[in-house]
Order: sequence, then structure tokens, then C-alpha cells
Amino acid sequence: MRLNAILDVDGTLVDTNYHHALAWHRALHAHDHPVQMWKVHRHIGMGGDQILDALIGEEAAAAQGDSIRDAEAEAYGELIGEVEPMEGARELIERLKGEGATVILASSAKQEEVDHYLDLLDARELVDGWTTSADVESTKPDPDLVDAALEKAGGDNRAVMVGDSVWDVKAARAADVPTMAVLTGGFSEAELREAGAAQVVESIADLDFDSLFAGSTKK
Repeated sequence: MRLNAILDVDGTLVDTNYHHALAWHRALHAHDHPVQMWKVHRHIGMGGDQILDALIGEEAAAAQGDSIRDAEAEAYGELIGEVEPMEGARELIERLKGEGATVILASSAKQEEVDHYLDLLDARELVDGWTTSADVESTKPDPDLVDAALEKAGGDNRAVMVGDSVWDVKAARAADVPTMAVLTGGFSEAELREAGAAQVVESIADLDFDSLFAGSTKK
């Protein structure tokens, strides 16, 4: 049986989490919400439709959410040129494809951001597909993104999610997909395992698919 590999992008394949934390921090402060950076970081990986509820409450998010999200997008746009691929990111995709897996990049970012990451990874012609914000109604930790990626993968193949945050793990778990987690998002091994991760490693170069699904990535 072939494997459907659902690869989270932000914080897993590209080193963006701290850029996003800074962008949200600036946007929140510009709208008189002095949320400290460490609290912002703890919620990176959540979708933009949920992170504000968690950080400033539903009432403030309803009143100012669109303006804050626009400010975050502008602030992140000033930082995106500094983003680099995670070490071994393209090699991971090549490895999975070489073993017969269907590879879908899972992101709820806007199309222009996803395009930037595809070019950064030189992965546009390598992967089998990807998601953007247009593919989901509700973002992580809800399972919509994982479900959308699985739909793009097609078939009834065994699936796995690779992610870096507790929000990735929770979203995949809600979609009944196991997660292999990496520490590059800044969450601890204990936090990722408590959220339900089946495997936690330091970086994507250390992922061991054979131990999770013996032989399932083979043609």
C-alpha cells in the first residue's frame, strides 16, 4: 500500500514560525493589544481565524480581527524574504517520492505565500499537490486542512502528517491521521507527545517512516 504523506509547510519545511510570531506581535501592538511575544509564539501554527480568539478573546477578535490580520499580513510580507528552507526539506520530499509516496504540502497560507515557499523549496514539479487558504473553511486545530490535503492525495492509501506544532498534531488526530512531529516549531517533545504525536524527532532529517509504517512507502 502506498503512503499519502501530508507535509506541513510553516515551521516544518520552511523556517517561518518566529517570523510569524514577530508579525503577529507587531500587528497586535499596533491595535493596542500588548500581548507578549512568548504568548504569541505558543499559538503559532493555529490558523489566523483562531489565533486572535485565543490571544485577545472572541469579542476583540470580532471587532478588530480583519484589521489585525491585514496588519499581520503586511508585517509578514516585510519578513518573508528572510525565510529559509529547513535543512533537509527538499531531500525529505525527494526521499518520499523515491519510495513511492504521494506527497501533499499542507498550508492554509495565502496563495502568494505558498507560491513563494514552492519556489524556495524548488518543489513545484516534485510534489503531487498543495493546499492554500482557499481550500479550508476552518484552520488548525480543526481538521479541515488535513482533510483537504487527503482529498488532494486521493485514494485510500495509509496517511501520515508531518508537522511541528501541537496544532498540527491535534488537527491530524481529529482527521484520524497519525503525526510525526519535529522540534523545529519550538514545542517540546513532551507537549507534542501529549497532543498525540506518534513520533517526535529533532528535525525532518531524523524522521523514521519505516518504524511507523513498515514498508508502506514502498511501491
